[in-house]
Amino acid sequence: MAFNERKVAQMAAFFIQRNDGCLSILKLMKLLYLADRRALDMFDAPISGDRMVSMPHGPVLSKTYELMNGSGFSVSDGWDSLIADRAGHMLSLKQTACQQDLDLPALSEADIDVLEAVQAEYGAMAPWELRNFTHDHCAEWQDPEGSSRPIDYRDVFVALGRTPAEARQAQQELESHNSMDQLFSRIRCS
Repeated sequence: MAFNERKVAQMAAFFIQRNDGCLSILKLMKLLYLADRRALDMFDAPISGDRMVSMPHGPVLSKTYELMNGSGFSVSDGWDSLIADRAGHMLSLKQTACQQDLDLPALSEADIDVLEAVQAEYGAMAPWELRNFTHDHCAEWQDPEGSSRPIDYRDVFVALGRTPAEARQAQQELESHNSMDQLFSRIRCS
């Protein structure tokens, strides 16, 4: 599956709303990463479709990280339509998104179930506690020594307990779906 900014924005809005309307960039990134990781474990596919990378503060979703830092281009109904910057490396919902019953049409019921489970398990953790947790419990993360390093889905699958052969097969199926998504995306744009 290809990167889906609308899904990422709605995932972020979900976590921000469930955490009193404001989250640090660090904590939000870890919750988003752990949600994609859990979706990989349950469904053999991430929710966001984002590329996973190791960075000094743990694993992150690459394009989502760019959006959080204001260096990515946002699509219509994407990140900039829901998420607002806040002082001190904090993110909040835009006023238009601050409704009691947040509408998340890009997310399936299964996606919401994953987000609910991640929020229940990790939502109470402090940002640096969550950062340390991903260092200690996400075996796919390798210290990039000040830089960044791609994380193969295969490595995530192995860290989640799959055999190397199962992990390789799951990665190949995911890459096949990604290739099909890219092909159909080009056809629609033609």
